Parts: sequence; structure tokens; C-alpha cells
Amino acid sequence: MKTNSEKELSARLLDEIRKSTAGREKPMRLMEVCGTHTVSIFRAGLRQLLPPEVELVSGPGCPVCVTPDGYMDEAIAYAGMEDVIVATFGDMLKVPGSASSLAEAAAQGGDVRIVYSPLDALTIAKENPDKKVVFLAVGFETTAPTAAAAVLTAERENVGNFFLLSAQKLVPPAIRALLADEDARIDGFILPGHVAVVTGSDAFSFLPAEYHLPGVVAGFSPTELLRGIYRLVRQVAAGEARIENEYKSVVRPEGNPAAQEMTARVYETCTAEWRGLGVIPDSGLDLREKYRRFDFGAVRPLSLPPVPPKKNGCRCGEVLQGKILPKECKLFGTACVPEHAAGPCMVSAEGVCAAWHKYGGGVFQYD
Repeated sequence: MKTNSEKELSARLLDEIRKSTAGREKPMRLMEVCGTHTVSIFRAGLRQLLPPEVELVSGPGCPVCVTPDGYMDEAIAYAGMEDVIVATFGDMLKVPGSASSLAEAAAQGGDVRIVYSPLDALTIAKENPDKKVVFLAVGFETTAPTAAAAVLTAERENVGNFFLLSAQKLVPPAIRALLADEDARIDGFILPGHVAVVTGSDAFSFLPAEYHLPGVVAGFSPTELLRGIYRLVRQVAAGEARIENEYKSVVRPEGNPAAQEMTARVYETCTAEWRGLGVIPDSGLDLREKYRRFDFGAVRPLSLPPVPPKKNGCRCGEVLQGKILPKECKLFGTACVPEHAAGPCMVSAEGVCAAWHKYGGGVFQYD
């Protein structure tokens, strides 16, 4: 439980936010690009407490949600091979591909195992030398160093049956792609705390420099989020644009050099496809040539049919761009619920649709 002083601080922050936005003709549209922020905002009921002059929208902050159908089709195809074990985080199991999911592949006899880190997958590879163990490396800058460390460990220990199927992505290029859309109307960004631990807050300096937009790196408690929103609201109201760091306990301007070095040693940037945003140059991470033998897509390439257009009415892509709210999708809460999701935004624990479904009517909580 939070202390009374923190509750009082939150009340003062909300009062200042109301004063700073009073009388605006159009609401400020502030976007968070972090799945943990999305869940924290809903769980705390912050949307219900903020004045109508402040509108929070969710961007592409959930790595599972932005993973395209084509990647899932590859993973499902590999899971159906007798000599392959697919190791994955649990929230990938129900993400739909073009026509199936990993959960369905497992039900049909595929060897799909839930792990909590790529090093767990490396252990499975050591225990099953007659199998190819493929870890689904899906994530942002936060998880890339761990995947890189697993590759370096496999190299050092000469584990030849451990592989990645990489879909690592980078947040700054996705933000640029959002802002390149002439229909986008975003007044400021609540920047991802976990990503900024690795990249540093300086990685987002392009926002004020190129777009005259402010950004605030925020923590994850209700009070920390309110502090970030307050700082952002003050900048927007004053017509200012700079990057502020409200998560200084763990985020430095330069980030984590050791994690950056680990990632750069194993990975190089590449063009990547994002659900909802399309193909974005230099927004993904691919294994360097020296480590290409750990890339299962290169070791055992597939020839799959083109991904057909979705016909189920899922609007996850538009939700990820902040163009619509989940409740504006006709499937939300009816044909699409966590038990039988039509799209990844309802599947992932960090998905905005899942957060809307679970916490949409929540009230403010301090714990």
C-alpha cells in the first residue's frame, strides 16, 4: 500500500493537471508506447481520473502484439516438425497466425514449451541433443541483450542445436513511423521505462529536435505515472518540447552501455514488419553473419504462401497506431475476449485490448 503522503501527492498532481488543461478546445493526446505502462494505467484507473482535456492512447508498446502473422506462421510450421522443439514465452501460445496458433500446433503433437528466458531454452537444447531447439526471440531493446547472451553462451559451450527465430524490434523507429502518418495526432509521449533503461533517455531526443514533441520517461506506479503525465501536460500547455526523465532511479541519459554492447555484438539492424505499422527500415534486429548459424530461419528456410488478408474484422493494427480505441472494434468483448481472441492485442497480457477488457471500468488504486 502507498503512504498517505503519496496519495496526497497524487491528488495534487491530478489537481495541477486539471488546472493546466482547463479550457482547452481539443484534448491533449498523450501516447504510451509500453505494454507495462498500458496495464498499469488501466489497473490504477488513471483514465477515469484524468480530466476530459487529457486523452491517453496506447501505441505499439506490446512486442507480442506487433509481431506479424508471417512470423507466427513460421513458428507454427517449425513446431510441426518432428525434430524441432519450439521454446516460447507463454503469451505467444494463443497468438493467431494466418490459420492456426502455437497452442493448436501443440495440441496436434508439436513440441512447444513455455520458458521464462532464452537461457531456459538453451538448457532444453543441452538436455535434448537430438532435437533442434528454437527460441522465439520476440521483444524490444529490453530483451535483446538476454537473447544475445544466450547466443554467446551457446557459442562458448559449443551447443550446436540451439537457435533463435528472431523478431526483436526497436522502439524509436516505430515512433518515427507513427509520426510519419499524416493522420496521427499525438501531442506527447509517455516513454517506456524498461526500454529506456537500456537505450537511455537520449535515444528519444529526436522527438523535440525533429518533431517539436515532448516526451517523459516514466516509472510504473500510479504516482510515477501521474508525475510523468503532469510533466508532459505542462510542456504541451506551454508549447515546449524536451525529453524529461521521471525514472532517474534506473534510467540514465546514456542508458546501459554493457547491454548495448552485448546487443550490438550479436545483432545488426534490419528492416522489419510490424503489425499495424507495416515494414519499417532499421526497426528490427537480425543476427550478424558471424552468428547466422544460430538463426533457424537461415539454417532451415521455409517457403510459405503469402499471408492472406485478415477477414475476421480484427482491428488490432489500428489500435496499435492509436487510431481507434479497443471498444470501437465490433469484435471487442463479444467475438474477441481473452478466452478466444481474434487478435494478439487481446491475447497478450500487455495487450491494450486485454487491458481494456480486464480493467476498463477500474477505479483508482494505489497498490
